[in-house]
Parts: sequence; structure tokens; C-alpha cells
Amino acid sequence: MKIEVKCFATLAHHAPAGGELEVEAGTSVDSIIDLLGIPNAEVKIRFVNGVHVNGDAVVAEGDRVGLFPAVGGG
Repeated sequence: MKIEVKCFATLAHHAPAGGELEVEAGTSVDSIIDLLGIPNAEVKIRFVNGVHVNGDAVVAEGDRVGLFPAVGGG
């Protein structure tokens, strides 16, 4: 099944080509992070369809996944 994945800020270079990723049914957000080669500790915020989720959330066909690192400022 196809999902859309957006990686933000320092994670942007991990984003899949074209922003789409083919995954198996039952795939979790943390599994997607692994597939993209992102160290899990680098991802601080996970969204599916605009809703904050935990890493064990399972995606469905057409879902939009957003991955954000810790962001500092000051």
C-alpha cells in the first residue's frame, strides 16, 4: 500500500523520493522510520494525518505521515 511521508528539518534528507513509500499492511510508524534509515532517537514527534501518534501506530493506505526531530531555539 502507498503512504505519503514527509520528513522535516534535519530529517528532510531521509524523505522517500517523490514523498511516497510502499509498505505492507500492518506497518507501524516506527517501522517506517527504520525503513528510511532514521535512528529512532532522532524522531521526537510523529503525526499520521495531522494527529500526533506513538511509534506503534499502524498506517493505512493513503495515510500522510509526518516526522519531526527535536527542535531547539532561543
